[in-house]
Amino acid sequence: MGWPSMETASALDEARGSTLKVEEASPADAERPQASPLHGAGSPIPQLPPPIEEHPKIWLPRALRQTHIRKVGDTVNLQIPFQGKPKPRATWTHDGRALDGSRVSVRTGERDSILFIREAQRADSGRYQLSVQLGGLEATATIEILVIERPGPPQSIKLVDVWGCSATLEWTPPQDTGNAALLGYTVQKADTKSGLWFTALERYHRTRCIVSNLVVGNSYAFRVFAENQCGLSETAPVTAGLAHIQKAVTVYKTARFAQRDFSEAPRFTQPLADCTAVSGYDVQLFCCVRASPKPKIIWLKNKIDIQGNPKYRALTQLGICSLEIRKPSPLDGGIYTCKAVNPLGEASVDCRVEVT
Repeated sequence: MGWPSMETASALDEARGSTLKVEEASPADAERPQASPLHGAGSPIPQLPPPIEEHPKIWLPRALRQTHIRKVGDTVNLQIPFQGKPKPRATWTHDGRALDGSRVSVRTGERDSILFIREAQRADSGRYQLSVQLGGLEATATIEILVIERPGPPQSIKLVDVWGCSATLEWTPPQDTGNAALLGYTVQKADTKSGLWFTALERYHRTRCIVSNLVVGNSYAFRVFAENQCGLSETAPVTAGLAHIQKAVTVYKTARFAQRDFSEAPRFTQPLADCTAVSGYDVQLFCCVRASPKPKIIWLKNKIDIQGNPKYRALTQLGICSLEIRKPSPLDGGIYTCKAVNPLGEASVDCRVEVT
């Protein structure tokens, strides 16, 4: 019988060894690491981590580098790309704590991680941090999320004063600003006749104001809304009393001064002029007198009063005295006199009339 070849002997030795390990194996042996053929029976096999081909890094979108503002009830869907090879481990935290899985869901792929909130609430506001780890390397990114809603109404409003066509109002800020800074207040007015509300002031920053240009005779009520980035508050307090705009009573005071005395005795500023008349043709005599009080005018012919004689017609208007001689005859010639008399004195003027 010849010697077996080297390959056949090796195969037989391996078969005998495998069978021996199976037969003599125990539970304790199963937990111990198997010896490498290149090492001794007591040397464990070293488990080397895969080499890092790409360092972890987060690419934060520009829009998320500032505070991400959403309204209550809106959807939050943030997709954050990152890099790293082999695939790194991505972890999210909210204000340093683990996410609430009942409200926030996270999906992480090979190259990005998505944070999703179906209906945002104010409690979801805060600092969210994404951490990407690969071996001993780590990259982090922080995102500020602010969930806002409409502010509450101002706590109260008071009618401080009413003067002229204006009213002074005062109110207190709202307790709840809606998780956002107030942009101001909107003040509205309504008169009792129409009952319609009109805006008097918008985005007013103080808590005290004056509403002007109110209509005389009307009564007004006022209300004020708070406003933030989401809009006006749903309700507004209304003044308890009404502002009655009444017509102001004006008292005129006349200046006291010495009354000037315009009284004067009669004085003729234009005398009578001599004239020659043609028989049968009417002729008129004129003169001007000045006096205060108004004087009494008396006409004389040759020093005889001719008042009431139908042949003569005397008129006086604005200090102008006139005498009309109707169809004179040569007998109507003579000296005519105009006399002016008032309580302060008298004056007279004469003229000669010839009839040819």
